[in-house]
Order: sequence, then structure tokens, then C-alpha cells
Amino acid sequence: MENENNLIERVSMLIKENRRLKEQIETCNKTVDALSEKNEKLELKSVDNNVDIKHFKMVTVLIVEFFGFSTIANKDDSTKFIDELDGIYFNLKRISKKHNVEKIRTIGDAYMCVGGVPNKNTTNSIDIVLAALEMQEYIQNIQKSHKEKGEEFWSFKMGIHTGEVTAINNAGKNYTLKGETVDITSRVKSIAYKGQINISAMTYELVKEYFTCKYKSLLPVKYKKDYEVYNVTKIKKAYSKNRKGRVPNNIFDTKYKLRQLTDLQEVILDKLERELPKYLYYHNVKHTIDVLTQVELIGVVEGVTDYELLLLKTAALFHDIGQIHQSKGHEAIGCEYTKKILPKYAYTADEIDEINSLIMATELPPKPETLLQKIICDADLDYLGRTDFIPVSDTLYKELKEQNIVTDIDTWNKMQIGFLESHYYFTNTANKLRQVNKQEQIDRLKKL
Repeated sequence: MENENNLIERVSMLIKENRRLKEQIETCNKTVDALSEKNEKLELKSVDNNVDIKHFKMVTVLIVEFFGFSTIANKDDSTKFIDELDGIYFNLKRISKKHNVEKIRTIGDAYMCVGGVPNKNTTNSIDIVLAALEMQEYIQNIQKSHKEKGEEFWSFKMGIHTGEVTAINNAGKNYTLKGETVDITSRVKSIAYKGQINISAMTYELVKEYFTCKYKSLLPVKYKKDYEVYNVTKIKKAYSKNRKGRVPNNIFDTKYKLRQLTDLQEVILDKLERELPKYLYYHNVKHTIDVLTQVELIGVVEGVTDYELLLLKTAALFHDIGQIHQSKGHEAIGCEYTKKILPKYAYTADEIDEINSLIMATELPPKPETLLQKIICDADLDYLGRTDFIPVSDTLYKELKEQNIVTDIDTWNKMQIGFLESHYYFTNTANKLRQVNKQEQIDRLKKL
């Protein structure tokens, strides 16, 4: 009995000692990480002032690794294969650029690129996966060509992860990325099989709507919950032009642009906030946001397609941008802005023409012909039938008075009555929502 008690006591002591050692190891690891982070920050502070350093909260990193290199390198014709690897890197860079992805570096048998740097965007995870799928097909075609000739060639695997990084750019050279996102991407890549594209759970959540993905395994991450890793194989059938699932179709393109619209909105609304004349108390950023909201509301109720909604929302975003320069004829100026800006966001010439026809439809007096033109005209004058009509119209009076277009409130009220009496909404949705209230506005103005 005594020996048994002694044994229990020894085991208990060993458990406590093991726990203590484990805590010490964790403390040491945390200290090492903290020192590493501190050293990284010191390195950033010590670099030349000309170096551009930016922190990005959400980027997506892709690492392509080639392996089996040593077997081929020992052969007489290894120089040819090395030259071919350089050619492959050149084409990987070309594919990266096509998908708005920034090349970071090539180190020996690995190629790294990132989406969301240097220009922040919400589509970088999709951009990276599209680039990875195209790279995969490109490399597989080279492998097939060598196999048909009886020649050996490298294998490859890819890893993708979405997270935050610090990006450093020195004198226009390639960016250097700092942060755990790069390390996790490398680990996600390391457990991929030959020819596979592995993506982390973070990336998966952002792209699963667009791509076919299969669960692979868990990836242990220090101090954190294990990461789920998935294998992405192709674009979903409903969104692809071909069976291989490599080429997006029009449905994919529309869904992508609707997500991208968030980035475009940020750019345009910021421009309006900075550059619109201060006397535009009505035609300001708030009005543009109102019209954006209303075209979506009316459009959904009227049963427009996602593609038509994209055109409506883009037109709403640009419909008053010409006010930066002048009020009269601002619609035509807005159309010139779309021609300069929208091609950068992959809008086609036909799409831009349709968007411009919507913008021009808002010119007073409105004479819309198509359903989409009717929707944007109703959205533009939605305030006429809202409960906040009086305070909103007061801002328009203040704006016009400062431009010497109206002189006194009585004249303004008479102008409003005439406009309200001649105005009518074009869509069934706006008529149901606003027409009754608009009649109340007329009665209130007549009393004034």
C-alpha cells in the first residue's frame, strides 16, 4: 500500500513538473515571437525614408513551389530546364498582372504573389484563385508536353491564405511582405499534393460561392485554433464557360463586379466628398448614397436581374459626379468620367454605353424610355414623396439661392408646387410607395 501511495505521489509530481515545463516552453515561445515582432518593427524604422511602408488588413497571398528539381539538375541538359523555369516565371508574372495580382518575388523554386497590394480591394481572394487556376493549367500543359517527348519535368503545388500584412516597397522594386500571413501560406502550400491548390479556411469563406472546393485536413497553428485547409479545383459549373472550370462566364462576371462595386463606391464617394463645391447642400454625397439605395430597392421589387442591378447602381454612383465642375449639363460630364474610370474595373464598352444612357435619363425634365431608366429617374426624385421632403427641399433651396437661381422662399415654394403637380413616378413600385405622400406635400406647400 505504501509503495502504491509513493508511486501515485511520484506520478502526481511528474504531472505537475510536466505542466510547469510546458508553461515555460509556451512563455519562451511567446517571448521569441514578441522579440521577433519587435525586431521586425525596428527593421522597418531603420529603413530609408524613401521606402514605402503600408499595412494591409486583408490581402491574399499565393505561393507556387516547384519540386523534383534536383533529379533533373544532375542531367546534362539541366541548363535547358533552368532556362525554361525562367520562362515559366515570366508567364506566371503575366498571369498575375492579368488578374490584378502583384508579383512579390521568386526564390529558387518558388514564386510568390499577392492580391490587394498596393491597391486595396475586396476581390483579392477571388483574383488570386482565378490566377492560381490559370497558372495550374499553364504548368500542367508544359508537363504534358514534356511527358509526350519522354522528358522529365518538375512537379508543383500551391498554397493560398488571406490575412493581414505589412508591405515594404523600396524605390519602385518588388514589394516585401512581413507578417504571419506569409508563413501560414507557406504551411498551407506544404501539405498540398502534387499539382494541387490548397486554400486556408479564411480564403475558403471568401471564395466558396464561386469555386468548387473540397475539405482536405486540419493545419495546426501555434497559439491558435487549427486551420481548416481546402483544395480548390475549378470554377463552379454555373459560373464557368467550359467544363474545365477555368474561364468565368457572364454570371460570374456580374457577381464579381457587384462585389467590386464596393471598391468603386469608396473611390467615387471619397472623390465627391473632397471635390464637390461646398454650396451643394442637396447634390452632395448623401444624395448619391440615397439614389444608390433607392435604385436597388426599386430595382429588386421591379424584378430586375443582377446584371441590370449592377448597371443601375453604377449609374447611380456616377450620375452627379459632373457636379464637381458645373450644375448645368453635369450629366454629360458624368458620362465622360465613366469612360475614363470604368474600363479600369473591367466594364465593357457596351456596359459603359448603357450606364451613360441611364445617367442622361436623369436630366430634367425626365423622359425615361426603358424600365432601367424609369427606375433611376424615380430613385433620383424619390425625396418628393418622402416624409422628410420639407427638410430635404430646404437644402435644395439653400443650394439654389447661393447660386442666385432663386431669391426668396415664396418664389421657391411656388416653383415646388408647379414641379410636384407636373411630376409623376414612372414605376409601379415608386407609385405605391410615394405617390400618396407626394400629394400630401403639395397640400402642405399650398397652405404655406
